[in-house]
Amino acid sequence: MRYHVGSLEQQKLLDLYKGMLKPRMIEEKMLILLRQGKISKWFSGIGQEAISVGVTKALKENEYILPMHRNLGVFTSRNIPLNRLFSQWQGKQSGFTQGRDRSFHFGTQEYKIVGMISHLGPQLGVADGIALADMLRRKKRVTAVFTGEGATSEGDFHEALNVASVWNLPVLFCIENNGYGLSTPTNEQYNCEHLADRAKGYGIESRIIDGNNILEVYAKVDELCKAIRRRPRPVLLEFKTFRMRGHEEASGTKYVPDKLMKEWGKRDPISNYESFLLEEGVLTEAMIEDIKAGFTEEINSNLQLAFDEPDVSSNESKELIEVYQDFEYQNIEPESNSSENIRFVDAISQGLEQSMYRHNELIIMGQDVADYGGVFKITEGFVPKFGRSRVRNTPICESAIVSTAMGLSINGMKAVMEMQFADFVSSGFNPIVNYLAKVHYRWNEKADVVIRMPCGGGVGAGPFHSQTNEAWFTKTPGLKVVYPAFPYDAKGLLNTAINDPNPVLFFEHKGLYRSIRGDVPTDYYTLPLGKASLLREGNSISVVTYGAGVHWAMETLDKHPEIDADLVDLRTLQPLDMETIFASVKKTGKLIVLQEDTLFGGIASDISAMVMENCFEYLDAPVKRVGSLETPVPFAKSLEANFLPKKRFEEELIELYQY
Repeated sequence: MRYHVGSLEQQKLLDLYKGMLKPRMIEEKMLILLRQGKISKWFSGIGQEAISVGVTKALKENEYILPMHRNLGVFTSRNIPLNRLFSQWQGKQSGFTQGRDRSFHFGTQEYKIVGMISHLGPQLGVADGIALADMLRRKKRVTAVFTGEGATSEGDFHEALNVASVWNLPVLFCIENNGYGLSTPTNEQYNCEHLADRAKGYGIESRIIDGNNILEVYAKVDELCKAIRRRPRPVLLEFKTFRMRGHEEASGTKYVPDKLMKEWGKRDPISNYESFLLEEGVLTEAMIEDIKAGFTEEINSNLQLAFDEPDVSSNESKELIEVYQDFEYQNIEPESNSSENIRFVDAISQGLEQSMYRHNELIIMGQDVADYGGVFKITEGFVPKFGRSRVRNTPICESAIVSTAMGLSINGMKAVMEMQFADFVSSGFNPIVNYLAKVHYRWNEKADVVIRMPCGGGVGAGPFHSQTNEAWFTKTPGLKVVYPAFPYDAKGLLNTAINDPNPVLFFEHKGLYRSIRGDVPTDYYTLPLGKASLLREGNSISVVTYGAGVHWAMETLDKHPEIDADLVDLRTLQPLDMETIFASVKKTGKLIVLQEDTLFGGIASDISAMVMENCFEYLDAPVKRVGSLETPVPFAKSLEANFLPKKRFEEELIELYQY
């Protein structure tokens, strides 16, 4: 192995040696503890230390780095206290996730590290978002993100590279090509000679680097970082290396040919570099012993701190409250009495525009949202007011853009993403439910993201543009779900959703966009999440619904004035205002819940169950649920009318009233 010192001073040469030796010695200790049953799992990076250490030391301390589970050298190079790392791996309170996640599945703003999730791919898009925030603020910074060669087969990898290329984002995409994805060799994973060649397809630069040569890693990455800070752009790096131990320790390495293992064993990044430094007189045997003795003492003393720490304890209320970032709602009234009668779609546009003025680092992203104004024209005219940097057309890649929104939030900005249709959220489902929803509970990080969801049937749009899929998200702890029925509510709730630092799915029924009008204050105002609206008061029956269902219910009740009903518009589904529902049911003794979604597994089922558990003695009849047929949404007008629950609601309402 050839080493080129270049202009590096002896102190830097020693620093790089110590940087690799420290995580190696920690790993060797962890493998012992694993065999002793004192930690539960370990993903070894032995043989790959040069990559983690070289990349991290080439970055500045205020530049974010997004490592994987073999990048212990990233954490040690950022000088994270070892007792906190050890507590993290043992599930102790001093760990970064307080026992809620394991291994390197955590982040820390203090050290500008954003850890992985097991679904691998989304962190590449998160790096895009972090870099975008830096670029918009004109901060000359680089963001580095790691992935393995296996994850380069995931769609998120390709989406993130494309976004970074189109937007010229200052991201270093670092592929650790270590030969195997668990037991699958590279020749069964991709059919090109070098993964770096994929950069050509995205119009970006790439480099192939010997990942076992610390001086080559550090020098080339340092040079690139300096160039990218001067002229922001993405670069794809392929580090050729090898995984000397199993994917995780339980899987072993029997699938690796002995000859291959021996060849890579001779290329160990630490022993080779150590020999080089000894030959150059930079290092002596006595110095090696002193360095190792110092690390041994540091490791053992910090391990003892972690061992002495009691097992993590908690309680139900603490666990529940920490799923979400604290949000102190501020009720903002309109400054004047001025109002105008506008459409539902106009109210959303107005709220979004006023929020853009109120939050100067709020970024809107989505397909065709810039000059075109979005397919529903909600952001029409926004570009002249706010510029293309804040109103951003995106490629068709929902997953990467959700992840980018998460990255913007991590770097202190707010993001509103428009799903062109709520149906398309399935292409961005993973980062919503596994990243945005869980990030605060895992490591106390906010996801300051609103995802706008144009949804609903009744407009003949067929199976892929008509779903109302709120139940996918009300089931997921950590998300908030808003679903207004009137222009006034839509504007006020959208403003609050944007103020809220938690991830919000904001459902907007397409059928209401231009069919429903209402008086809306022209000034900025907010409405609280989690508070239902009692639209009508009666004593004979409680009708609970939301979205288009509210208007179906109003129309039906108008046809049957003899039915003296409470009509509750939920407005938000998470948090859900069960207090208002319970109070109504206790008064009327009867409940019917209407949803546009298909019936099974929807919000109506949970409301029904909670009423049965909490108000059973007040009920004078079984709780009724009404929803759409258990089919995809059909296209033909007659079929769609039969699918939707409006007519069945009228029948069920009369039957329940007469019970």
